[in-house]
Amino acid sequence: MSINGLPLHPLVVHAVVVLAPLAALLGLAYAAVPRWRWLLRWPLVVLTAIAAGAALVAAASGESLLESRAGLDDLPTVETHEEAGELMRNVMLLDLIVVLVSAWWLGGPSALVSGRGARTQRGGALDWVVSAVLLLASLAVLYAVVVAGDSGAQAVWG
Repeated sequence: MSINGLPLHPLVVHAVVVLAPLAALLGLAYAAVPRWRWLLRWPLVVLTAIAAGAALVAAASGESLLESRAGLDDLPTVETHEEAGELMRNVMLLDLIVVLVSAWWLGGPSALVSGRGARTQRGGALDWVVSAVLLLASLAVLYAVVVAGDSGAQAVWG
């Protein structure tokens, strides 16, 4: 996969490196600050979906790049980066599911809608569980993007 002769992978990776941490930070804020949820809900869902899509494209384009360059798959740094990229893709997909569940479960009335059909926040122990899972998923995204980015830099720059 390439655009104008340039491999797609290094282009898409930059989207993941920027958008995934932003989505994770929004996830942390959404989990930790209930009074901001009405404002963060849709930006969190949209940004996480875009970041997950970019992670899918980055993983697919990385595999395509690896197939097009003979001998790269024998290098240990490239193999480490390939595994880290797969981890990043899987963590982003899991984070997307967690974000969708969190946005639905923790979503209460919103100042951005008329209020018709809005529900009150549920409260209780399950809110804490959903918030904790979102917090952990967001931290996992931050970890995965650092590991994938570092291993990619090691593979390219040594």
